[in-house]
Amino acid sequence: MHTAAMPHEALDTAPDRDWVKSSSLYQEFLAERDEIMRHKWIESEKAGYDIGFERALMDWITKHRATWRKERKSRKSRA
Repeated sequence: MHTAAMPHEALDTAPDRDWVKSSSLYQEFLAERDEIMRHKWIESEKAGYDIGFERALMDWITKHRATWRKERKSRKSRA
């Protein structure tokens, strides 16, 4: 039997949504997304226009992701 992949909107109605939303992987995704959005806002303010998510994402990954992950891991290990 072939089943189609569930669209991301279906996650909100799936019985497992609480487990997914509380998973460490999802929490890391949310934290990283928040940092990218913060970077987008800062860089857009500097540029004087909205630089867009894709540009902010690529810029943040190349300039900040490795350091952010190391610092985050270090904070978690001390907690």
